[in-house]
Amino acid sequence: MKHTITLIPGDGIGPEVVFSAKKVIEAAGVQVVWEICEAGTESFKKGIITGVPVETIESIKRNKVALKGPLETPVGYGEKSANVTLRKLFDTYGNIRPVKNIPGIKGPYEHYNINMIIVRENVEDLYTGIEHMQTPDVAQTLKLISRWGCEKIIRLAFAIAEAEGRQKVTCATKANIMKMTEGMMKRVFEEVAAEFSYIKSEHMIVDNCAHQMVMNPEQFDVVVMTNLNGDILSDLGSALVGGLGIAPGANYGDQVAIFEAVHGSAPNIAGQNRANPTAVIASSIMMLRHLQEFEAADAIENALYVTIANGRHLTEDISRSTDVGSTTEFTDTVINNLGKTHADWVKRSYNPFKFKSVKMLEKSVNQHDIGVDIFIHSADHSLKIGPVLEGLIEKTDFKLKIIANRGVQVYPDIGGLESEVSPHHQCRFIRKSDSVLRESDVVKLIDIISSKYKWVHIERLQELDGKASYTQAQGEG
Repeated sequence: MKHTITLIPGDGIGPEVVFSAKKVIEAAGVQVVWEICEAGTESFKKGIITGVPVETIESIKRNKVALKGPLETPVGYGEKSANVTLRKLFDTYGNIRPVKNIPGIKGPYEHYNINMIIVRENVEDLYTGIEHMQTPDVAQTLKLISRWGCEKIIRLAFAIAEAEGRQKVTCATKANIMKMTEGMMKRVFEEVAAEFSYIKSEHMIVDNCAHQMVMNPEQFDVVVMTNLNGDILSDLGSALVGGLGIAPGANYGDQVAIFEAVHGSAPNIAGQNRANPTAVIASSIMMLRHLQEFEAADAIENALYVTIANGRHLTEDISRSTDVGSTTEFTDTVINNLGKTHADWVKRSYNPFKFKSVKMLEKSVNQHDIGVDIFIHSADHSLKIGPVLEGLIEKTDFKLKIIANRGVQVYPDIGGLESEVSPHHQCRFIRKSDSVLRESDVVKLIDIISSKYKWVHIERLQELDGKASYTQAQGEG
C-alpha cells in the first residue's frame, strides 16, 4: 500500500535526523509519497505568527499523518509554540511517549526491564497558554481541565493497553491539592476504569509516581496524566532509558496523528552530521504501526537494536568506544542491518486503537450563584482594605466574607500573618439575600469598588447541585 505522509524537517538538526528516518523507511520497502512542508523558525521569520504556514496545515488535513523534526520557538516572548499550534489545530489531544530499554544503551537502569507508555493529555491544563499580568508584579495562568478532555485521554490510555495487550493503567494526578482540576482527572479515570475491569487500574499521587519511576520503574505499564505532569514525567522516563536523544513520541487525535522526536533542535551541532537520529527513527516505527505496516516496523526496530547493541558507528552521545559514527554512518548501518533480529527483541501484538468517541456535552446540574470573588490591586494591607470595602458596600445586597492573599485568609484577621508581600487581594463577596444574582448587581458592585480600588479580575461563585464549585481560602470558615 502506498501512503502519502506530510514530512516537516524542522529546525536545527531536524532535517538531518528526519531525512535519516525517511531513508530508513524507504530502505525497508514502505511505499511513501512525501509532502515536504515547512514549520518553525523559517515560518516565524516570514511573519507567520503561528509558525505553521497554511500549506502545511492543508497537507496534514489531507494526509492525516505527519512526521516532523524539532521546531524552535522564541522563549519567554513573542509568538506561541509552533508545536502547540499543530496540536491545537488538529486536536491531537494524546501525547504518547514509550519508555523502553534499548539493548546496548548504557545507564543505571540498563539491566532493568522497563517497558511503559506515558500517555499525556496534550491540549488542556496550564498549556492552554492563557496568561495575564494581573498587576505589574503578579502573573496568572489558567489551568483549564474539562471533563471530556479527561475522558478522551483516559479512553486513549485504555485503548493503548488493549491494543498492545498491556495489563495495567496508572493515573497519576495532584488531586490531593488541586481537587477540582486534577481531581476531575481522578474522578473520570475511576468512572472509565470501571468499564475495563479486565485491565488493572490504579491512582497514584504524581510526586509519588515520579519517586516510584526512579525506585521501581518496572512496575509501570501505561501511565496517564494531565498535560504539565505528563510533560515532566515523560522526560523523566526518557532519562531512565538513555535520554531524549533516543525517545520517540506521537501526538494522536481522532483524525490526525503527528509523529516526532521529543528532543530539541540542538543548534550547536546543526549541519555537522553529528546528530543521533534514533528518536526520529523510533518515532517512525510508531508511525508505521499506526499505518499498519507491521512487518516494516518490526524490521526497522530490530535493525535499530542490532546497530546499537553492536556498538559500531554510533553517534557520539551513545557511543561506547572510539568508533564514533556520523549521522549518515549510523543511518547506513541501520539500513545494512535490516533483516537481522536482535536476541532480546520481543514481538508484541499491535492492533489499531479502538475506543468510544467522547461528545462534548455539559452535564445538567442545578446552578446557584451566591456571590463573586473580585481581585483588587492595592499596596494597602488587607486589614486596612477590609473595613473600607465594608463601608463602600454597606447599602448593597453583598457582604464581604473574607479577603485572601495568595490563598490564605488575611481579613478578618485569623492571626499569624503580620505582613504581606503581594498587592493582590482576593475579596469574596456573598449575597445577603437568596434572590437571583443579576449581572447588573455585579456591575454595580464593581463600580462601587472602583471608586476606591482598581479591580483586576473577577470570578463567579456558584453552587452546583448544592455543592460549592470554588475553593475556600486557607483559614476560611
